[in-house]
Amino acid sequence: MRHQIKGRHLGRTAAHRKALYRNLVTALLEHGRIRTTDAKAREVRPLAERMITLGKRGDLHARRQALRVVGNGAALERLFGPIAERFAERPGGYTRMIKGGRRVGDAAPLAYLELLDEPPRVVRVSRSGDAGPEQPARGRAGAKAGGKAGGKAGGKAGGKASEGTEAGKGLAARLRRRKGGGSGAEEAPSSVEGSAARKHSAKSGPGKESGEGAEEGITRGTRKRKGPERQGGG
Repeated sequence: MRHQIKGRHLGRTAAHRKALYRNLVTALLEHGRIRTTDAKAREVRPLAERMITLGKRGDLHARRQALRVVGNGAALERLFGPIAERFAERPGGYTRMIKGGRRVGDAAPLAYLELLDEPPRVVRVSRSGDAGPEQPARGRAGAKAGGKAGGKAGGKAGGKASEGTEAGKGLAARLRRRKGGGSGAEEAPSSVEGSAARKHSAKSGPGKESGEGAEEGITRGTRKRKGPERQGGG
């Protein structure tokens, strides 16, 4: 039985486990927040707080001790700079753990390990009008919203929004005809008269030419027939 045995093996060898802890501590000091399994976060938390205590000391020996764990120069400078200044008046308890649900696949419990008083990296803007002007919808959602707004025949907003496109112009013209009533009736006779005039002109043109050609053919035939008669009579 594992009586008085401290720590977790995590299914790794000693060297692998030590490298894992170094990487997690370095990432925590560099980014201020990491997401890992609950067991790993519980193992890394004391080591990270020990490194912050070394950063608060700030002497050469403390830097050499921290270099055994922190393998990144940028994280080391941050440890002995802003992080040490932030926790200068705090006697301990520099980190917190927040449960992060379950991991997809093996359902392992996750946790967020972060430094206290860490400035936010991402600013979330609320959807209300106080934060800023509302952005228009993009992609398929915007196309669907525009189609629904323009498809309502009785809606004024839909008609105005759809006048900019060809389909919107046709819809606006139909709405005007329905509301006016007499505009469609007045346009119909003019279109009928125009079509009738075109048909009449088309019929009259070829007819005259064919009639003139027929008359010329008849006169030529009579002249040919009369020619021999005159010769025989003479």
